[in-house]
Amino acid sequence: MKNEATQPKNPRGLTAKVVRGSGSHVAEQGSVYRSGVSAQSVGSSMLWLGMISLPAGRRTKAHRHEGHETALLMTAGQEIEIWSGSELEQCELVHAGDYLFIPAGVPHVAVNRSTENAEFLGARNDPAANESVVLMPELDNIVT
Repeated sequence: MKNEATQPKNPRGLTAKVVRGSGSHVAEQGSVYRSGVSAQSVGSSMLWLGMISLPAGRRTKAHRHEGHETALLMTAGQEIEIWSGSELEQCELVHAGDYLFIPAGVPHVAVNRSTENAEFLGARNDPAANESVVLMPELDNIVT
């Protein structure tokens, strides 16, 4: 069954698009993003897909993503910690091959204490290359 709400209003003239690897940028929260599919690259209206890395020995700032969910697959690296919850009270360990889901609005911090960069394939239901991030500096000192 088709979800009519997600079907293009005028599919004529639309074609598949190949996106070649592009440059990276450091996101506001501190991870490194390489966008693939986005509003800017292909005119996506509902989806972002790209690579995200967290360098060895680094962490993100405490933050949340208002209005969009994030799904990640850790593709390389040793182990990272994902701290989440209203007071960052929950810690989960993520390893290469693990999937990670972050619901919209959930505060979180990613910490890479290893000597290897952590790499992820990520998708979210916000097509902007520069996602909507809300920094939460009041939580930054909870995770050291």
